[in-house]
Amino acid sequence: MSELVPRPASAPAPADGDNRYKAVQAKLRKLGQAMDDSTLELEGLYRSMRFNADHAEVAARDIEAADLDPRFVELTNLVSTALGGAAIEVRNLRSTAQETADLTHQTRRTHSTLYGELDTIRSTRRERTPKPGFFDR
Repeated sequence: MSELVPRPASAPAPADGDNRYKAVQAKLRKLGQAMDDSTLELEGLYRSMRFNADHAEVAARDIEAADLDPRFVELTNLVSTALGGAAIEVRNLRSTAQETADLTHQTRRTHSTLYGELDTIRSTRRERTPKPGFFDR
């Protein structure tokens, strides 16, 4: 029996037009955390599927040793093979999720390096700053 519990479908951060520095940092932090969480969940799923595939393979050998109908041996081997193949794909998905999480964290650091000081200057002064594109007219 699986221990996985489905989560409600929701985006880790709203995809709105708020591109202020702190909003972007918050969205990147939420996305990075969601990807880290999914990496952990996928690793657990991979281990579970790998265990079940190995268990099905052992069960197929036991069925064969018990001299039962060869059809059951074949079906159990097919289940083992299918679970093994699915586990490999889950492992690949986990690697992709980990890569995405790493890139998200790197993007957040780069964004902070490029725009953090500017945000500090803009948010601490009393004068209002013109909206982007104001000087393009």
